[in-house]
Amino acid sequence: MKRYERLEQIRRMDPVRDALEIYRLSVAFEFPWDYTRALELALYRTYAVPAIGRLLARTAELTERTQKRYDDTALLLDAIVEHGFDAEEGRTAIRRINRMHRSYDIGDDDMRYVLSTFVVVPRRWIDTYGWRRLSRHEIVATTEYYRTLGRYLGIPGIPETYEEFEAFLDAYEEANFAWDEQARRVSDATLGLMASWYPRPLAPLLRTATLALLDESLLRTFRYEPPTRAASALVRRAVRTRGRLVRLLAPRRTPHFARQNWEIKGYPKGYRLPDLGTRPVPGTGGCPVRHLGTSAADGLE
Repeated sequence: MKRYERLEQIRRMDPVRDALEIYRLSVAFEFPWDYTRALELALYRTYAVPAIGRLLARTAELTERTQKRYDDTALLLDAIVEHGFDAEEGRTAIRRINRMHRSYDIGDDDMRYVLSTFVVVPRRWIDTYGWRRLSRHEIVATTEYYRTLGRYLGIPGIPETYEEFEAFLDAYEEANFAWDEQARRVSDATLGLMASWYPRPLAPLLRTATLALLDESLLRTFRYEPPTRAASALVRRAVRTRGRLVRLLAPRRTPHFARQNWEIKGYPKGYRLPDLGTRPVPGTGGCPVRHLGTSAADGLE
């Protein structure tokens, strides 16, 4: 297989009808490392919205059980990508996500924002650091994939195009990013988790490298001291160089899903999808009211 042969395959497909298959090819074959990093950053961005950051701090999932929360989120989302919306594994993952969300009073705009990060942040990351830019087919397919996921999660008013997702994300961050002490605790715990994956002496270096990849709005919101310009330039150049080197490699012949990532460390003996995630009790470590809503997943019971 030639380096751009899979891209040619993608361009022969219908980006709406074949959205799941195109997204799977892009995630599992073309950009598995980049999608892992980009989706980490997508979720991390949501902490800068105080309503989201404070909720995550109250549940303590990302401050006291950080690795488990990371693992469970990645594995549940990964099951839908790997198996699809109609397979039992995908249906189970959607049920678990819905049951967790409904135990908290999460606003519709916050849910739309989180969904928007999944659409927009990977495109921006890959266009900056990937071995090639995303094609229009991939952008449309990604948008359709997450529009479908959003419907299963019962999110109203989902943007219809990538451009609408992008405009919503930028406007929402402009209006809602703000300093919050509890959100900063969640951010610190996440940075600590990422450093914990490597030998301890490297922790300060890894923290600096991670901060170097954050944009000014995130650094300002969390009140982090920005790395020096030289450090930021070095880190970003190194990630871009990685992309150029990947371009020279033979294309991947077997898929790589998130469940295969070495950062998933909480289930050395395996896991069952129905057991993943939290089982919060309304009023206990979360919101005092149950978030009542309906979604397409209700029919999956």
